[in-house]
Amino acid sequence: MKKLPILLCSLVLIAACDKEEPKAVAVPPADPMLVTAPPTLMPQLKIEAVKTAPIADTVRVAGKIDFDEQRFARIGASVTGRVTEVLAAPGKSVRAGEALAVLNSTELGAAELAYLKAKSQAELATRAAERAQTLYKGDVIGAAELQRRESEQAVAAAERRAASDQLRVLGLSAAALSRLDTEGAINSMSTVVASISGVVVDRQVAKGQVVEPTDPLFSVADLSRLWAVAQVPEEQATKVRQGQTVTIEVPALDHEHVLGKLIYVGQTVDPDTRTVLVRSEIDNRDGRLKPSMLATMLIADKPVERPVIPASAVVREKDADHVFVALAQPEATATSSEEAVNTMQAAPSPGARFRLTRVQLGPENDSRRAVLSGVKPGERIVVDGAFHLNNERKRKELEGS
Repeated sequence: MKKLPILLCSLVLIAACDKEEPKAVAVPPADPMLVTAPPTLMPQLKIEAVKTAPIADTVRVAGKIDFDEQRFARIGASVTGRVTEVLAAPGKSVRAGEALAVLNSTELGAAELAYLKAKSQAELATRAAERAQTLYKGDVIGAAELQRRESEQAVAAAERRAASDQLRVLGLSAAALSRLDTEGAINSMSTVVASISGVVVDRQVAKGQVVEPTDPLFSVADLSRLWAVAQVPEEQATKVRQGQTVTIEVPALDHEHVLGKLIYVGQTVDPDTRTVLVRSEIDNRDGRLKPSMLATMLIADKPVERPVIPASAVVREKDADHVFVALAQPEATATSSEEAVNTMQAAPSPGARFRLTRVQLGPENDSRRAVLSGVKPGERIVVDGAFHLNNERKRKELEGS
């Protein structure tokens, strides 16, 4: 009988050994991209469905403001001489034909003297030819002598015309040439005049300086119309065409947008930069734009229907764009379709959950951004308060860790 209790104890010990210990249940980690809106945050949130709208691809390139080369002139002296007077300084408005500087030129004096000699020879040859005709009619001289005198007259006239043309090349005006014909007085003073109306933007001459026709002395530009120029990468060159309207952003004008028109698209690619030159024309009658100002050219392509979201819905996280997609429907008691739309755009109901979703977006255009990937039309996202909701998500993530 004593063996029975021992046997029972042994059986109990064996059963205890065979019994498995309970295993710990693994708790899945919380999704860091999920967040539940707390009651205190709900009034700051607004959700809307992703909509579609016509959006144009925009080529954004850095450029600068430049002179309109058709309204720009580099002006130099027409003769070699010494500058005796400078009449224009940078910033002065001038008219076409207005004097900019005066110089003394021995070259001009020599050319005027050559003209007076050629004129005198031409007049003498003309009178000799007239006398020869009279003598020929009186049978005093023969035809050969008359032809010689007429040939001398023709050569003298040609030399006078050549001397006159030389004076025009040296910058002598028609009025000055007429005075030289009438008075016969040599004037070696030459005037440098503006070839176009505009503003003197550069001066590279000083009183007493000896200048030559190859030296640029003044630069005059009409600043009422300017160019914006930029280099478009070759892979984007197919999106730009002559005649397109261009928006030009100028940082110096507090990033104000100025409208222009694309007047030129280069036909070749720069082999060093792999870019194509584009040029836009800008109205600058108010004079606010200055050449060499930095600018950004925004060239819009034809609009295409695409999903769009407000720029306020975008959250930057880890150098990428994200939006909060609503996972829970807001509580709605609306009965009409109009009330349903108003409810959808209101703050979410208590316990609403959102997922931080990465999206690929186009550049901002009129406070909107085109969606390239990530969300689809009809999906409901947070359009106001996304920044605060992301702070709440980060706080929960830190508490969980």
